[in-house]
Amino acid sequence: MAETATLPGSMPFAGKIALVTGGSRGIGAATCRTLARDGAFVYINYRSRAEEAAQILDAIRESGGDGALAPASVSDPDQVAAMFKIIREQHGRLDLLVNNAGVMRDTYLGMMSLPEWQSVIDTNLTGLYLCSRTAIKMMMGKRYGRIVNVSSVSGLIGAAGQCNYSTTKAGILAFTKSLAWETSSYNIRVNAVVPGAIETGMFTSIPQQERAALIAQCPLKRPGRPEEVAEAIVFLLSEKASYIQGQAIVVDGGLSH
Repeated sequence: MAETATLPGSMPFAGKIALVTGGSRGIGAATCRTLARDGAFVYINYRSRAEEAAQILDAIRESGGDGALAPASVSDPDQVAAMFKIIREQHGRLDLLVNNAGVMRDTYLGMMSLPEWQSVIDTNLTGLYLCSRTAIKMMMGKRYGRIVNVSSVSGLIGAAGQCNYSTTKAGILAFTKSLAWETSSYNIRVNAVVPGAIETGMFTSIPQQERAALIAQCPLKRPGRPEEVAEAIVFLLSEKASYIQGQAIVVDGGLSH
C-alpha cells in the first residue's frame, strides 16, 4: 500500500489513530502530546492514574489536538480486549501503537520474591504481547500499521537489582525483531527505542546516589528528558523512517556506548 507524501509544514499524523500505553506520565505522556501535536487522535492508556491522564488529555485539547482516555491494565486480557473494542467501535482501526507501559520492582535476585518477579513480567512482557497481538489483527486487515516498543538500556547492559526488569527489557528487543519479520508483508513496521536515564517518576524512584552514579557514567552528564525520547518514538512511527524495520534506537546520552 503506497503512502501519501507528507507536505512540508503539514501534520504527518493527521487522520491517524494512535494508542499509547502507560500514557499518563513520563515518556508515555510526552509521546501522547507529541503525537497529538502532529495531528494524531491519541488514546491515552493508563491503569490507575486517572487524574494525570485527564490532565494530559486536557492539555492536548487546549493545544488544538484531540484524543480520549483508555483505562486498562495491559496485563489483563479482558481489560485489553475491552479497550481495543472501544477503539474499534469508535474508529474502526488503529494505525499507531506505542507499547510504553512498564513497572519496576527492584531488588537483588537472592531476595526477590516470586510476586516481584511475576508482576514485572506481567506488565512489561505480557502487556506487550496482549496489546501487540490485538493491534496487529486490526492493522493486518487495513494493511497498515506502525508499532514502537519502549525498552531500556537495562535490557542492553543489565543492572544490579534489576534481573526482572532487565530481562523484560531485553525480551522487548527480541520481540520487536521477531514481530517485524511476521508483519512486514502487511505493511506493518515494528521498531523499538531504548531509553537510558530519563527524568521520569520511575527514574526518580531510584536512590539518589544511584541516579548520580548513572549520570556520572553518561558522556552527556545529564539525564534525558521525556520529550527527547518521544521525538525518537514519533520519528520511528513516521514515514521518515519508512525503511527502518526491526531496529532499536538508543536514546541514552551515550551511556551504553
